[in-house]
Amino acid sequence: MNEKELRALVHRYLIERTDFLIKKDKMSDDQMRTFIDRAITDLCYEKEIELPTELRMSLIRDIVSAMVSLGPIRSLIEDKDVTEIMINGANYVYVQRQGVIERTNVKFNSNQELTHTIQKLLSNSGSNRRVDESSPYVDFSLADGSRVNVILPPVSLTGPVMTIRKFASDITTIDDLLNRQMLNKEMAVLLISAMKAKLNVVFCGATGTGKTTALNVLSRHIPEKERIITIEDTPELRLLQEHVVTLQAKPANIEGKGTISIRDLFINSLRMRPDRIILGEVRGIEMLDLIQSISSGHAGSLAIVHAESPEDCFNRMVTMMLMSGIQLGTQEIQKQIARAIDLLAHIELFPDGVRRITNLTDIRFDKASQKTVLEDVFFFKQQNILEDGRIVGQWIKNSRCPSFYKKFAKRFVKLPDGFFSADVISEDS
Repeated sequence: MNEKELRALVHRYLIERTDFLIKKDKMSDDQMRTFIDRAITDLCYEKEIELPTELRMSLIRDIVSAMVSLGPIRSLIEDKDVTEIMINGANYVYVQRQGVIERTNVKFNSNQELTHTIQKLLSNSGSNRRVDESSPYVDFSLADGSRVNVILPPVSLTGPVMTIRKFASDITTIDDLLNRQMLNKEMAVLLISAMKAKLNVVFCGATGTGKTTALNVLSRHIPEKERIITIEDTPELRLLQEHVVTLQAKPANIEGKGTISIRDLFINSLRMRPDRIILGEVRGIEMLDLIQSISSGHAGSLAIVHAESPEDCFNRMVTMMLMSGIQLGTQEIQKQIARAIDLLAHIELFPDGVRRITNLTDIRFDKASQKTVLEDVFFFKQQNILEDGRIVGQWIKNSRCPSFYKKFAKRFVKLPDGFFSADVISEDS
């Protein structure tokens, strides 16, 4: 029996053969260690297993660390209805359930206990990052993919603040998005086809609207044969393809040196023979490199941009390119973006807690007017609000052939017959 199998056997024994799950919340660290040590002894006797002392101690340490590091918020982490946990000092713990924020009864005994929990989570994340008074904020990911942000005093005046955005492990397929009313079937067909046809797509929306979740789900439809490179500040993307290279930006060390930015990684990724580049979030001058790389032949790029609407997203992309100091006029920059980005997918979190793709927007450059035009292929029209707060509406489809339509034919990706009213592309595209 190898070490991995032994660890699984111990975990299963604790859950199935002991009352560990009932007692774990009432035990101190030392009591938990004693309980687990006794359970391992009983298991080894029953199964006639000789367990080296070093491996026994490692098992005990890992299990206790996994339990203790979550502290009082363990029940919230385990609650599948909770999507975000917001801790504003020891006494104020809020959660988001079904899109609604509410305060809980969970408290830490002190800010010191909260800080201890933060340090335990950070050390167990394997991110090699640090947070203290000299470096008072940090982003990192938990083992399950949940994203954590921490900010400490003296920057925070309310004590240690930790925000955990839980990874949605139950949303993995396009059917999951359909069941949650995030989009309709025609939109799903278009987006899946867009992945296969290597359209350049930007997912936009406010914080917590589900941009990364949507990108994760749709990335499943990228052909398995492609070499994919992902670039992020904090790892959130979970691609299932085999040939994936994951890159992560690196903050400065304690001496203020050693920073590796998203832009540095993006430029390097172009030398790594990528078939597809996915940017977890674009927020700066790396937008220039993204647009130029698409224009030079790196099709199929996917990215995330924070924005309140498709128009705001487009304007942000223009602003980010201007930030680079490029010697081009605004109109020329708009034209470059319109020719590089095929589709904007804008997502909103509605008051009823439902996340919806409200716009699938085509960006095209109109030769006649010499202007960039944003035109919705689909948009969500809200019609009514029921007494229980649910929002009633429908997605409206524009039957006009979008400017990116020709790319489907180029890559032999066929849309259903009659998907658009005409199989011709206007000359202005």
